[in-house]
Amino acid sequence: MTSHKRYMMCPVDAALALMSGKWKPRILWKLHHFKVLRYSGFKREMPSITHKMLAQQLRELENDGLIIRTMYAVMPPKVEYRLSDLGQTLAPVIDALTTWSFTHETEVRAILERKEPAEVVLSQ
Repeated sequence: MTSHKRYMMCPVDAALALMSGKWKPRILWKLHHFKVLRYSGFKREMPSITHKMLAQQLRELENDGLIIRTMYAVMPPKVEYRLSDLGQTLAPVIDALTTWSFTHETEVRAILERKEPAEVVLSQ
């Protein structure tokens, strides 16, 4: 009989595994801010994201249970995205990151200005 060991994942790693990357935090922030967005709304709010990447990130966030995708049976098709109940529990985290960034804006900008341009996107 083979025994399987279970390893406890660091809680920070677990949370970041669901919402980390270049685009997921922005998508979550946009949904927290706007409440409901259609695909075109994401493209308008995040113009540098590619169609493929946006579709992939939305699909992953939906599969992980952080957002809800609602498709309406109309022509042309209408699809809306919103935070799920689980996604909404991230609101305090998103708000805390926003507050921290605004509170330390001078220091954060100075640090980001020292980084390579490809590493930093200050808008969107």
